[in-house]
Amino acid sequence: MTTPEITIATPADRDAVVGSLVAAFVKDPVLRYLFPDEETYPRYAATFFGHLFDKRVPLSSIWMIGGGASVAIWEPPAGQPGVVPSAVPGVVPSAAPAAGHGAPKETPYPTDVLARVQGYDDAIHAALPTYPFWYLGVLGTHPDSAGHGWGRAVMRAGLARAAADGLPAILETSKPGNVDLYRRAGWEVVGFLSEPAPTWIMQQPPR
Repeated sequence: MTTPEITIATPADRDAVVGSLVAAFVKDPVLRYLFPDEETYPRYAATFFGHLFDKRVPLSSIWMIGGGASVAIWEPPAGQPGVVPSAVPGVVPSAAPAAGHGAPKETPYPTDVLARVQGYDDAIHAALPTYPFWYLGVLGTHPDSAGHGWGRAVMRAGLARAAADGLPAILETSKPGNVDLYRRAGWEVVGFLSEPAPTWIMQQPPR
């Protein structure tokens, strides 16, 4: 099977990208820690991924394949031209690094959910390196399109950009099984968070 073309997402791709990620992360440990209720998960997860999409799409750092069936949402290094979090509508300006997840300024989350989202985001920020890096915030494939290697393809697109900048790439994963998968793809564990949810911080040097 010929791999479809990898493209950079535009605002018109928002619904397809968000729909794929909501389906891809339905059993993800962190997403279910943040949004444990089955009834509200689709709505809150769509808000979560929609916020990330809206932050990154103006930076041309969302690579996708299959019309949004597989997506890699990357964050360029803080301070790189175009990375101005306060200029993106709905994003709270912060002195924290640009990488992370965060919550929309006008959040529809109830207080307990908002506290979990902000607490997890704070923990991730504290664990990330202080030197410049490209950040793979989200990598997901809709279950209907799994098994084609599309996730690896969109990941490599961002890695190529990081390598062109001569910078390492950073990601985090909360699935133990993903750690070995990423290791085989050239990533190495550089940190671990036990709370609020077990999370491995991984890095890949520029190649």
